Amino acid sequence: MRWPDSELLDRASSLGRVLVSQDEDLLAEAASRQSSGRDFAGLIYVHQQAIGIGNFISDLVLIAETCELEDIANRVEFLPL
Repeated sequence: MRWPDSELLDRASSLGRVLVSQDEDLLAEAASRQSSGRDFAGLIYVHQQAIGIGNFISDLVLIAETCELEDIANRVEFLPL
């Protein structure tokens, strides 16, 4: 089953989770929410060819260990850091 991007962001937000994605359409949905003032828990975006898996995981661990949910709320963070 495939959920629409808006529902994915809503679900992640309702669970208090930041969404991690390589989907450019989801990036566009987050940008739309930012411009319209609609809240979401946050998005971490990485282009599919921008980073190796080891660095991808290291960056995610760094974010998880140093950020609170409110630090990322309504923001898009791009990897690599």
